[in-house]
Amino acid sequence: MTIQEEIKKLKEEKQAVILAHYYVRPEVQEIADYIGDSFYLSKIAAKLENPIIVYCGVSFMGESGCLLSPDKKVLMPDKTADCPMAHMVLKEEVEAARKNYEDLAVVCYINSTAEIKSWSDVSVTSANAVKIVKNLPNKNILFIPDKNLGRHVAEQIPEKNVMLVNGYCPIHEKILAEEIRELKAIHPEAEILVHPECSEEVNAMADYIGSTSGIIQYASESEKKEWIIATEVGVRYELEKRNPDNHFYFPKTEPVCTDMKLITLEKILHVLKTEENQAEVAAETADAAKRTLDKMLELAK
Repeated sequence: MTIQEEIKKLKEEKQAVILAHYYVRPEVQEIADYIGDSFYLSKIAAKLENPIIVYCGVSFMGESGCLLSPDKKVLMPDKTADCPMAHMVLKEEVEAARKNYEDLAVVCYINSTAEIKSWSDVSVTSANAVKIVKNLPNKNILFIPDKNLGRHVAEQIPEKNVMLVNGYCPIHEKILAEEIRELKAIHPEAEILVHPECSEEVNAMADYIGSTSGIIQYASESEKKEWIIATEVGVRYELEKRNPDNHFYFPKTEPVCTDMKLITLEKILHVLKTEENQAEVAAETADAAKRTLDKMLELAK
């Protein structure tokens, strides 16, 4: 029996479901029941009836799964898989903004810990951030923790006063505009698709800026065949699967999230067998953090 067959057998026996982010390894995406970006997986987690969720992603995703499905057992194939950006804001920064601005909404990127969500008013993803911030009644917005996504939101909604902190995704921040320019010189017909977590210089070069799912959808619905992709390289699997006749070019310094790549088939099989590595959220933060996700799902409808 192959490892894939073992996983499928155990999954059926335990009525488990496997969720995977686009940035995990191709073989993990292949075994998953649902593949998507943070917004899609959040919506799925909230609706699932399975008693066990195996969340193939980093720790904040497992926490979100716990918050949205509190009666489920959420298992993490690798509990050490984390997101550096998820920690890049201090409570003092949030408290100072609340003190200085009466009409303030603290908008928290879903790529953050449950504790940071609990300091906030609403969570957002890269797929829905612009829509949600635009629809908030508040003029003053503290966007945490990703300064690049926050800047992108501010550019789309100039009527709002969007304040930022110094958080960022190390993977997207290191995508170099120079390498994108080199690719464009070699492939002049290729359009440049960029994730808003990238730097201001890279975003300025984009033909399209959007979430991981937005990038996939944009390429899949276009008649064009050549694309320069400025996001984590794991998205290549879904892009090529949906568009086998297209050509996708990634920067020479490939953007690889080593934390996402910690998830392996062996680790999935292990947690299905043992039900170890259960994700948890501290009781004192759970209710407040969940409210931000519930509000996100409500406002993003």
